[in-house]
Amino acid sequence: MLFNTSNIFIDTIANDCLSEKKISLSVVRLDKIHPIVSGNKLFKLHYFLEEAMTLLIPGIVTFGGAYSNHLVATAFACKTSGLKSAALVRGEKPAKLSPTLITCIAYDMQLHFISRTEYEQKEKPAFIEKILQQFKGFMVVPEGGYHPKGAAGAALINNFIVEDTTHICSAVGTATTLAGLITGAKQNQRVIGIPVLKDMNDIAGRISYLANTTHQFQLLDGYHFGGYAKKTPELIRFMNHLYEQYKLPTDFVYTAKMMYAVMDCIEKDFFAPGSKITCLHTGGLQGNASLPSGTLIF
Repeated sequence: MLFNTSNIFIDTIANDCLSEKKISLSVVRLDKIHPIVSGNKLFKLHYFLEEAMTLLIPGIVTFGGAYSNHLVATAFACKTSGLKSAALVRGEKPAKLSPTLITCIAYDMQLHFISRTEYEQKEKPAFIEKILQQFKGFMVVPEGGYHPKGAAGAALINNFIVEDTTHICSAVGTATTLAGLITGAKQNQRVIGIPVLKDMNDIAGRISYLANTTHQFQLLDGYHFGGYAKKTPELIRFMNHLYEQYKLPTDFVYTAKMMYAVMDCIEKDFFAPGSKITCLHTGGLQGNASLPSGTLIF
């Protein structure tokens, strides 16, 4: 890895329900790599950065919204690696920038706001060519690192998962991290994804594009709490409960929904006795800064 991963550790969750069902539950704390930057995002950027540095490419241009963890990670990673960074941000420039975008600027990222209509063209060859003309010599990284190189980087996360794990659980956005986990999982390990967007019906196709693997995976649907970056009072209560009981901070976009799904499925006997579940804390805690003060107890 291009970044220091020595801060990553594994939390163990223990309660009466888990004991009664003879299930072990642990959390790989990728969020500990950096207090702001999301751990899985750095993994997904690994091979892009490595290629850029090897080929002496001056910088990276990528895409994201006003609360994108990917943008923060890219800005930080480029700054750390001596590369320039730029982002095409979805939507018109707001009167007040989000905490996420303020952090991106602090890491010297150039922000260029484009209309949502134009943003929808971001994967079209003609649009990519236009970007390459605007940012001469830069490398284009898809939103969320959605590319086989991003999945290959995410596969490195498997090095932090203990061997006797039976189930690996992760939130799913672009499915890039999920593809990496599937690629690197051992034959006896079941990989489970929890979609955080509503109506994600193309995940199988995404996996086929991202990784060359036949390893099976499973999805736990119905835990998006209204859609991407949506939340409910129930989810906020759950986040505060996790912190109060286990000192585990989560973000409302990804990790909280994943943990809610896993613990709900444990109670409903989805996992067999003897299961050893490993959940990924993929970071994103900086996104909580968008919540009103006092919403969370951490």
